Amino acid sequence: MKSLMIQGTSSGSGKTTLVAALCRIFVDKGFSVAPFKSQNMSNYSYKTKNFEISRAQAIQAIAARCEITPDLNPILLKPLGNYYSNVYLNGKMFKKMHATEYYQKFVQIQGLNIATKSLKSLQKKYDLVILEGAGSPTEINLEKYDIANMKMAEISHSLVLLITDIDRGGSFASIVGTMSLLEKKHRALINGFVINKFRGDINILKPGFKKIMELTKRPILGVIPMIDLHLPEEDSLGGNAKNITWNKKNLDKIENEIEKLSKLINSNLNIKQIERMIS
Repeated sequence: MKSLMIQGTSSGSGKTTLVAALCRIFVDKGFSVAPFKSQNMSNYSYKTKNFEISRAQAIQAIAARCEITPDLNPILLKPLGNYYSNVYLNGKMFKKMHATEYYQKFVQIQGLNIATKSLKSLQKKYDLVILEGAGSPTEINLEKYDIANMKMAEISHSLVLLITDIDRGGSFASIVGTMSLLEKKHRALINGFVINKFRGDINILKPGFKKIMELTKRPILGVIPMIDLHLPEEDSLGGNAKNITWNKKNLDKIENEIEKLSKLINSNLNIKQIERMIS
């Protein structure tokens, strides 16, 4: 059993798409692979007669060619506004909950137990589980309630890769800032960094790579160029999210996008080094 986790310096950094790409890359290498996100907040879901999970994990499962089950996303929060969400546990509607109740009375014990049970189930069934974090692992005001980032990395015994969106600017500062805010034990779990959404000549970045290595003692494992991607977005952060119908036409489109994305990631990330890390 092996585990790899993708965390980000912020929301929208590219965690979801990187997990999808890595799922396809490693399943093509002969691993049995499953994605996992302990807690996801999104109004865009994959729904069957029996369960409902975030569509991001469903798409990642398509990339991994694994069965889509509630274990892939054991906690789904569907925001209602005014700090309320509908909380789904193991694919089933549990209750409407205020953020205060969720964080102070639910997440640290019941929520963590549910997420851990699903994670352990996947780890028994698959050679490799690729976990996705949420937001940033250094939301220090919410750290004790965070069951989607470093707590899951510890439980799963994952090595962590940190991805950052350079198109927004400030990526090098985000990497160093994230590392500096992490507890020492969590900093030790991060094995390298990925630069996402880059436009231009990679040689311009190389002095930054050297500085990052000096400051963090971790390498930049790859630079992903900006691409025109048409996978359904997880939420409305990018302004393009919309509901989809899970018919053959749309599934074929998703499959084509996964293939395009995985080939791009494979050629721009040091996959051999990542494979060595998790072996």
